[in-house]
Order: sequence, then structure tokens, then C-alpha cells
Amino acid sequence: MRARGCRRARSLRAFTSSRPRSALADITIRALETLAAADLVLCEDTRVTRKLTSHYGISTQLQPYHEHNAAEMRPRVLARLAEGERIALVSDAGTPLISDPGYKLVRDAIVGGFHVVAAPGASAALTALVVAGLPTDRFFFEGFLPPKQGARQARIAELVRIPATLVFYETGPRVAAAMADLADGLGPREAALARELTKRFEEVRRGTLAELAAQLAEEPAPKGEIVLVVGPPGEEAAPQAQDLDAALVSALKRVSLKDAVAEVSAATGVKRREVYARALDLAKSD
Repeated sequence: MRARGCRRARSLRAFTSSRPRSALADITIRALETLAAADLVLCEDTRVTRKLTSHYGISTQLQPYHEHNAAEMRPRVLARLAEGERIALVSDAGTPLISDPGYKLVRDAIVGGFHVVAAPGASAALTALVVAGLPTDRFFFEGFLPPKQGARQARIAELVRIPATLVFYETGPRVAAAMADLADGLGPREAALARELTKRFEEVRRGTLAELAAQLAEEPAPKGEIVLVVGPPGEEAAPQAQDLDAALVSALKRVSLKDAVAEVSAATGVKRREVYARALDLAKSD
């Protein structure tokens, strides 16, 4: 069950200068009817969801369901479903099951033979993609990058050759570091940073990865929900030998030979066996 819906004017969002009225307006009639008809609404934070239900006069019981209690709650929820109750699942913002533990409950409900229905609504990833002004014919949703820099840089290296617009979720405290690593790892690509989408303080910044990284480096950590959208790679010439060597030397300072070969191969498009052979040559020359 998706808690927040999509206003009919959503497709016109990129062409209006007005700020969104309230995130509470981003809900469909079907979603409201579903919440009102449910015997129980599972939510991340009852205080947040109660603002929504109170605004629309919905008195359905609310109960927390989040990553810290999900394992304990799932058997109880399935037991109530077995008794014939109707249970809705919502999130604090955006679409449930996207980068949250809700999918495990849906999976267990399906295995248990219960009927699962989605009430489509607003999605931060898709909304950001629409307002970014970047190609939308093909996109890859990565979700959250690893919090530690080494793992984050390695993952970015694996994404270099994907021929699609990339979509990331990020937190305020980590976004500056993530943007800097994206700029270093992906090169001069166009990008957009979308924050607090459809809410009062909605903000969308556009520019190159380097420009956005420089801005974030000079500012306090932004607040709210953040989506990063990065344009696809351009047509690039085959890497020169010195570029391959430089990439290998840099990777070998951080990771093992095996991981360095995999990382550089993914980043450059050069076959692993060729990268491995060059890595061995470099090792012999040291």
C-alpha cells in the first residue's frame, strides 16, 4: 500500500514556478479509500502518518513497522491477515518498499497466499528523474551508495559504463562526499540534486558533477530527503595505456589486485584479462 499519491498536475511540475502546496496533497483518492477501509495501517513513524490520516479524517489504527522491529512484527502481521483483516503499509515519504524493509513483508504475504495490491503514488526517484532535465529513455536506480569511501568509490567504478541515467538516494551528512566521489569517478557529466521533493522547501540544483560537488563542499550539510540524478556517459575513446596504468596504480593503493582489476575493467571497458596482464607488468617493474 502506497501512502502518498500523485496529483494529476504532476506531469506539469517542471513547467510551473510555484512551490508545492503540501506533501499531504500528493495522495490519490484510491489511497485514501484504502487507508480508511483498512483494519490496521503499518507505518515507519506513527507521528508522521497521523498527520496524514488526521488531515483526511481517517481514524484507522496505526502501528510502527520499520527496520528495527520488522522481523518481530512480520509474524504478527501475517497472523492478523490469516484472521481476515485488511492491513495497509505506508512509508514516511515516497513509495514503500523502495530502499526500505517493506519488501520482506510483501514477500512473506505472497508466500502465505495473501492478496497483495499496490496503490500507485509518488516516488522520489521518478519525480527527481522528471525534473532533472536529463535523458529518461533509460535509467538505472542504484539507491544508496556505500557509506564508506573505499566501497563507495569501488561501486561508482562499476557504474561507469552503464549506458543510462543514474539515480541515487543519499543523506544530507553524506551527500557532499558522495558527490565528490561521483565527480571523480564518473567525470564531467550533467547532474541534478533534488531535495525535499513536493514539500515546502523543495529544491532542485542542476549542473555538472564537479560544479555541484564544489557547491556542496562550501556549504553546511543539507537537510531532508535527497535524490541525485546523473546523466549517462558520452561517447568516449578507448583508454590510453597511461590512463589504464594510472587507474590501476590508484586502485591498487586501496584494494587487492583482484579487486583492482575488476574495478578498472568495469571503469574502462577493457577486458579483465588485459587489465590483469597489465597489472602484473606494473608489479614486475616496481
